[in-house]
Amino acid sequence: MRIAAVDLVSNTCFPALAAYELGYFKAEGLDVEIELVSSMGSTRALKAGEADAMIAGSVFDALTEFPNWQGAKVCVTLSQGTPWLLTVRNNLEAERGDVQALRGLTFTAAEGPDLAFKSMLRASGLDPEEDLKIIDLPGGKDRDVSFGVFAAEALTEGKIDGYWSNAMGAETAVSRGVGKIHVDVRRGDDPGDVRFATCAGLVATDTFIASAPEEVDAAVRAIVKVQKALQNDPSLARKVGDGLFPAEAANLIATIVERDAPFYDPAMPEETVAKMNAFAHSVGQLSGKVPYEQVIAARCVKLWAGQ
Repeated sequence: MRIAAVDLVSNTCFPALAAYELGYFKAEGLDVEIELVSSMGSTRALKAGEADAMIAGSVFDALTEFPNWQGAKVCVTLSQGTPWLLTVRNNLEAERGDVQALRGLTFTAAEGPDLAFKSMLRASGLDPEEDLKIIDLPGGKDRDVSFGVFAAEALTEGKIDGYWSNAMGAETAVSRGVGKIHVDVRRGDDPGDVRFATCAGLVATDTFIASAPEEVDAAVRAIVKVQKALQNDPSLARKVGDGLFPAEAANLIATIVERDAPFYDPAMPEETVAKMNAFAHSVGQLSGKVPYEQVIAARCVKLWAGQ
């Protein structure tokens, strides 16, 4: 089973990485390859048939190549809720959650996640095009780059005032003493209900689900089992980090996973899908309402409960 990923140094997609490194995929009889691709490249690889599935920090990324959820479906949630945080330089004099304090500053955000960042800004009364700068970092879209860790380096060097990334990227700057969390939408710093915009998940093509249903089921079972294992023993994350991550990230991952463990829930109920689709429609990624069955691989639902 070929799985494409845009970030391999990720707490958001960590259950899939853990299922690979800790042998949960193998225990289910799966021979899995996880390949790092460039920003947004996982959806293109899926569309081109170069991958059977993708691990997405944001499942709505699939809509860039599969409009209106035609041709691909979510098989399991890797972690619940919009996974990105806003990290700012440590010396910024502003109360946490004060989005107005961002006026005139310079930020970076990856393609895809930037939609949620801009939505949050607009919900707080800021114009992303006029009231602050959102820039691309040279090299930030390279194939082997973990965006959040890359952005943390730019913050350390004083090139930006902050960045929108997953918790691994945020914790990198916090642990260095150069950054602080300013907005964490999953934990209540939530202008415009951005916490419901998306979630991380495993997405597969309709073709692969139809042609290899046993493999899809096995992948979902492995992820559900490893999510429970991480909730019961977050220290398992260090073993995964040591195997897959650079040293600095490996040192941080167990602490991050312990905090994130409550979000490692495989289910994606109808209410969650409705809110996610509403956001996708608001940013022009979805033309209208689509039924739940068009988004979710129906055969996988029973597996979320470990059945």
